[in-house]
Amino acid sequence: MNNRDLLLEKIRESMDSVLPVVVIVAVLCLIWVPVQNDLMLAFLIGAVFLVAGMGLFTMGSELSMTQIGSHIGAQLTKSRKTWLILTGGFLLGVAVTVSEPDLQVLAANVPAIDTTVLIIVVSVGVGLFLMLSLLRILKAIPLRVMLAACYLVVLALALLADREFLAVAFDSGGVTTGPMTVPFIMALGMGVASIRSDARAQEDSFGLVGLCSIGPILAVLILGFIYRSAPDGSTESTVASYADTVTLGRGYLNAIPESLKEVGVAMLPIVVFFLIFQVAALRLKRAPFTRIVIGLVMTVAGLMLFLTGVNVGFSSLGYMLGTRLAEPQWRFLLIPLSMVMGWFIINAEPAVHVLNKQVEQLSAGVVSARAMGISLSIAVSAAMGLSMLRVLTGLSIFWIVIPGYLVAMALTFCVPSTFTAIAFDSGGVASGPLTAAFVLPFATGAVSAMGGNIMTDAFGLVALVAMMPLITVQIMGVIYVISSRRKAVVQTAPAYADTDIIELWEV
Repeated sequence: MNNRDLLLEKIRESMDSVLPVVVIVAVLCLIWVPVQNDLMLAFLIGAVFLVAGMGLFTMGSELSMTQIGSHIGAQLTKSRKTWLILTGGFLLGVAVTVSEPDLQVLAANVPAIDTTVLIIVVSVGVGLFLMLSLLRILKAIPLRVMLAACYLVVLALALLADREFLAVAFDSGGVTTGPMTVPFIMALGMGVASIRSDARAQEDSFGLVGLCSIGPILAVLILGFIYRSAPDGSTESTVASYADTVTLGRGYLNAIPESLKEVGVAMLPIVVFFLIFQVAALRLKRAPFTRIVIGLVMTVAGLMLFLTGVNVGFSSLGYMLGTRLAEPQWRFLLIPLSMVMGWFIINAEPAVHVLNKQVEQLSAGVVSARAMGISLSIAVSAAMGLSMLRVLTGLSIFWIVIPGYLVAMALTFCVPSTFTAIAFDSGGVASGPLTAAFVLPFATGAVSAMGGNIMTDAFGLVALVAMMPLITVQIMGVIYVISSRRKAVVQTAPAYADTDIIELWEV
């Protein structure tokens, strides 16, 4: 497949992800809930920006970030020096997380924490846990042991943490497993696993992303103990209005340089890191180096379009729609509408279809891709409904997330380790870019209209959506184990011909 066909494929995948939300919102706004014409037009233009931006970004990430991760991972492992591998893993984890688009969107929506502070804290959390994850691969520490130990620390801190930081902390873990971070970390893990020669080396390379998502949770929970300049959790509406189409066009044009500046700052660390490695150790030939540079340019362009579409069009209408639906006569729509959104968003995510096929292959067809897809759709739909229930009632996320993670951890001792690794690696598959770009502002608008606390009531949505694959994939693993045992019992039963006499008593 040439680059043109690959780009068209990525844009089609992006369109599949964005289109369901556009159709749902358009039907809702044209039939039931009135919004301003300018906001609706800005939303539709933003959808075009998102489709183009996500397509460019995804392709650029495959051409650049995956290759950079593979090359640097291979170079680090050649040294066979543990300290160098761990230090490089930490620096790379921080650098790549800073440029994660989902994190950029989340940080921009958190009113009580400075955007730069939150991005840096989350990135350091990922870097530290990437270092810990690489150490696990090198030392062959069982994944379930590491997960159990880390989540026990998370639960202990969650009991003591500031409630205004609790939901944001769990959301931070969900947004860091995005399209920038995941391919890079996976490629790095595969390179480090190649040091070991035992049969379980490649299997231990899975679970890396799941462990790295714990780092931001712990980092933000710890931040809650020392960060004291936060306001009361409320926020002012930043919804823009446009008098005419020219004003709207200028709004987009003015937003492009701002987004480009944000993207440039975010991408700078990983670009500098790669160039230093290229000069000092990699010395890639012209052709692969040029492909990586082209991929980086496409990544920057795609991320710029994505953030522009989110900031000007998507977030504004999401916030306004949430505000309108929070009015007493429309509140009955909040839960069912969010559940419908969850169902279609998860079905439209290309990474979800990859996950479903992966589970089908792993279970030798016992768990079909279709069954996996339906179960994930139900789970994510339920998560979105629970999020809106929290918006309406003010229920603390503590009473949902903590039992959920306890169930997920209990299941790790009931299923094969590979199912556990895939489950925790796939936590960010469900919480795709649209969750942070549209659904989170939607919840924020609803909470603001009802006079609630955004930090405690609106945030946590990404965390609930990201938690569901941890449970769902492992439940499918339990089904696989039960089916395999039944199949084994049937196969070990003696076979008799039609004319055989079966003795049912002992002599």
